[in-house]
Amino acid sequence: MKINHWLLLATLLALSSACKQNENFVTTEGTHFKIGTKEYHYLGTNFWYGLNLGSKGAGGDRERLIRELDRLKAMGINNLRIMAASEGPDSEPYRMVPALQTAPGIYNEEVVDGLDFLLHEMKLRNMYAIVCLSNFWNWSGGMGQYIVWTHAADSIPYPPPHPGGDWGRYQEFVADFYSNQQAVTMLNNHITYIVNRKNAYSNIEYKNDPTIMAWQLCNEPRGLSHTDAYRKWIENTAGLIKQLDNNHLVTTGSEGTTSSPYSGTDPEKDHSFSNIDYMTIHIWVQNWDIYNPLRAAETYDSAVTYALNYLDQHEAVARKLNKPLVLEEFGISRDSNSHDAASSVAIRDKYYASIFEGIYRKSSEPNSVVAGCNFWAWGGEGRPRQPACMWKANDDFIGDPPHETQGWYSVYDRDSTTNLIIRDYALKMNALSEK
Repeated sequence: MKINHWLLLATLLALSSACKQNENFVTTEGTHFKIGTKEYHYLGTNFWYGLNLGSKGAGGDRERLIRELDRLKAMGINNLRIMAASEGPDSEPYRMVPALQTAPGIYNEEVVDGLDFLLHEMKLRNMYAIVCLSNFWNWSGGMGQYIVWTHAADSIPYPPPHPGGDWGRYQEFVADFYSNQQAVTMLNNHITYIVNRKNAYSNIEYKNDPTIMAWQLCNEPRGLSHTDAYRKWIENTAGLIKQLDNNHLVTTGSEGTTSSPYSGTDPEKDHSFSNIDYMTIHIWVQNWDIYNPLRAAETYDSAVTYALNYLDQHEAVARKLNKPLVLEEFGISRDSNSHDAASSVAIRDKYYASIFEGIYRKSSEPNSVVAGCNFWAWGGEGRPRQPACMWKANDDFIGDPPHETQGWYSVYDRDSTTNLIIRDYALKMNALSEK
């Protein structure tokens, strides 16, 4: 038989390239993340607005995006939790705009291109993305907007700071999503669109791109009184993603137990499904009224104890499930709850160091379950129009979403003491991966 040596060589090169690429995907082995033969530990951040910064259109600033990625990389950060979902219309309040999806199945091509650009620039820096595909909260439109799109309601009953807003009423409204099959189908269509998309800059389909560490079903999904439908949705949506993409990890985006007995979350049940690869938690000592920045001397120590105990409790659940655990959101305000970028961050620095040390210590253990963390959130060189204002279109994107007072939790490029702590622990976590 005559052999076409050129064809054989091309085939071998293609196979070699594919194998090399497959080695770069983040996988799990028991309670560990792996990249190839090495364990993967990380200290990352939340960078939800990256797709908007990457846009060539309204709200975009590619030069700033490149500077932010370079800053983060220089600090040792190689993991970013980002949004790949925001729903219009852009005329609605408290939202990141322009939206990625302006109407069901209709996309703002400049924002989609911005997501391509973000992922490509991350790829060039050997950074990994945790990609959020929906949101329980209204700051990106989220599940509530899908409900409105089905005409099951005329509008979202916005929570505070909306006049007359009520958090309980808002959450019960959004929890109807899981039983609204038309809304679920709309989200499934969005998930399919994103997972199958080919990046215009790398020419790699998202489902084949090792830059993506994991797909996340939702930011902070809660079941409330709809727990059966909620868990069925977790199981079915994770299964859909695995059918579309057998390369990437899938997780929930859950806060864990939360401080609310009415949240309808159960860390063990929510992460028990075979297509959920690892467990997530969020710790919010200030939002949950454990820490009061105006009474820091009285509440700080108990808040740190609460946070580390919360981590311990969920570590035990993850060990039972034999899955890795990531703390992917935590933060507190600047001292005395100041929103001024020039104000002191002495207490925040202590808190960050305590949480990072807890994560690092647990990650260092031979049979570790805790694998990484993402602090909330990187504000970089952005600044609020004025401290504690509400975000409006054309304001700088920072770490605080549009439904929250600007400057609350953002970590800025000139928060030098905080950034040194972040860098020191990021390098320690990276060193664990090199062992």
